[in-house]
Amino acid sequence: MRKLAPTGIAAAEIGGMTIHSFLGEQRNSGKPRTIKPGDLKLEKEWTLVEYLLIDEMSMVGLILLGKLNRIICAAKHADLQIPFGGINVIFFGDYLQYRPVYDAPLHPDFSPENKKKYNNMRTEDTRYLQLLERLRQGQCRYEDYELLLARVVGQPTAPMLVLRNEIRTQLNHRSAIHNAVEVGTNLMVCIAQDCCKGKAAEEPALVKKLLELSDSKTEHLPSLLPLVSGMPVIITQNIAIELGLINGMNGIFRQLVYDIDSVSTDSLSKTFPTNTQYVHKPIYALVEISKSKIECNL
Repeated sequence: MRKLAPTGIAAAEIGGMTIHSFLGEQRNSGKPRTIKPGDLKLEKEWTLVEYLLIDEMSMVGLILLGKLNRIICAAKHADLQIPFGGINVIFFGDYLQYRPVYDAPLHPDFSPENKKKYNNMRTEDTRYLQLLERLRQGQCRYEDYELLLARVVGQPTAPMLVLRNEIRTQLNHRSAIHNAVEVGTNLMVCIAQDCCKGKAAEEPALVKKLLELSDSKTEHLPSLLPLVSGMPVIITQNIAIELGLINGMNGIFRQLVYDIDSVSTDSLSKTFPTNTQYVHKPIYALVEISKSKIECNL
């Protein structure tokens, strides 16, 4: 059996791999994987596969399924008219959840007459089930909000979602400052290492201008990155799915390793306290990922 999913988190949960990783393509690359006749490696991968399980099908579009079908048919030496080369394909998911990105869903029509009855196996709480049904339809009420508040256990630690990168950056900065005060330590801020024509940017006016750029104009890389030991962080790309280092995984920042001579206290931003330490030459950071599959004692 081969197990695939559209996201790293979903793939890790089922012990599989992402569809894009399997295809050997990046999202929206526009460059299909090259398949040569007699690709022995591809054929070997699928020789004994009889079942294909795809999770989170709501996020898998027709174009992606077409690419997958083309590769499997080639691996199985099957006619393209035979879906998925004749292997058994099992779809899992809820089509009222996230839709595909830049792609058409397999089942777009969910009008009441086309919905099938189902039994929710996770809870028997009638009121909560009604809330979930309204949530699926985007028809939540204020009493649903109150019910969810009543079910909060402990201090909320879920990531906050906002519409603009600027707001996200401001919230992250304020959170880092608060964490530094809580643990009684000076805030540490890493300075972006910008280059111009292959050389490090050193001219003060240019450096100042670059540091003031919004991270929406710098491939979402911040110019100033505040860090406090113990602060929560999140992985934003798939590093190694098989090790649990995947996009969306939460971690805890533990330590920054840097060139000690590159630290200064000269204020570079009014956002941060006056006792902030600015690190101009960071080397690497140690981050604890509790759910990773790496066995290591630091």
